Amino acid sequence: MQAPSRPVLVLAAVALTISVVAGVIVWRRPAEVAVLQIRPQTVEQALSVVGRARPTELIQVASPNPGQVVRLFHDEGGRVAAGDPLAVILATVEQAQTAADVARSLAARAQATEARLSYQRTRTLHARGFASTAALDAARASLDTAEANATAASASVRASAERAREFTIRAPMAGVVLVRPIDNGQVVLAGQTLFELGSATGVEIRAEVEEAYADAIRPGQAARAALSGSPEIFAARVTEVSPRIDSGTGGRTVRLSPAGTQGLAAGRSVDVTIVVAQLPGAIVVPRRAVVDATAAPKVYVVDADGIVRARAITVARWPSVNAIVESGLAAGDRVVLAPATTRPGARVRPVAQTSGD
Repeated sequence: MQAPSRPVLVLAAVALTISVVAGVIVWRRPAEVAVLQIRPQTVEQALSVVGRARPTELIQVASPNPGQVVRLFHDEGGRVAAGDPLAVILATVEQAQTAADVARSLAARAQATEARLSYQRTRTLHARGFASTAALDAARASLDTAEANATAASASVRASAERAREFTIRAPMAGVVLVRPIDNGQVVLAGQTLFELGSATGVEIRAEVEEAYADAIRPGQAARAALSGSPEIFAARVTEVSPRIDSGTGGRTVRLSPAGTQGLAAGRSVDVTIVVAQLPGAIVVPRRAVVDATAAPKVYVVDADGIVRARAITVARWPSVNAIVESGLAAGDRVVLAPATTRPGARVRPVAQTSGD
């Protein structure tokens, strides 16, 4: 077999050298890392909470006295007018007391009549000289006492009758029966809730907000709302922030007024986003780009030479999808989106991406 010629061997050696050099160059080529180039923008500072729809006015109707429910006039979902009867409570003790007061009133009036006749006889006898002045004064005093007793007995009858009328429970306002936790024949206590009424017109949304964030919420702030599970968004506005903090939950109640009824049934869950402020020229980065976020937050920045540098930042303590950076970054900085893939001091090839990539 004929050996390869010298020119062929030289060409093979040159090709091998080029391959080795190319491999070394490829092996030493910096790794690619995805970066976000900082561009300050106007950012919406918002707070997302879950609230519930409820009537603008909500009243719990209770029994002023104990007794047994003998009649119910309305069920849940029924509409009532102001003054409509809701239930009748039977209380035999109070009814017996009323009868006793009526009997005492009749007896007092009879005694007053007898005292009046006695006084008239004594006065006639006194005029004819057959009765002393002392006897006349005693008859007059007896008459005054009997008339006072009759007046007091009549007042007791009126009071008893008024108490008896209280046992017909009536609606304090026009509205809808939302809850009726009682049934016919049930024995109830004084102060026990019999009905829960909601106003027939008007609906609001109530949400509980953690006290640390509730301080930033003010009446008049705009909000976006959607029924839980529904993609349709409607406008709302904050109407009131409760000054009281719930000691059990550490939250404050926020009331919002929707732009329309939106088919809001009482008790319906509503996802609410309250727009707290607009931050012009703000810097935001994905939270995954922040290293050691709880103790000493920082990000990895690629400098002009392609070297990864750690940069301390200050992040606003606000619940949001992206981290709002208050200091440490400037326009044009290139922030590493996946810091776990590299380390400070490494040489990389930055590949610009948007925050949504």
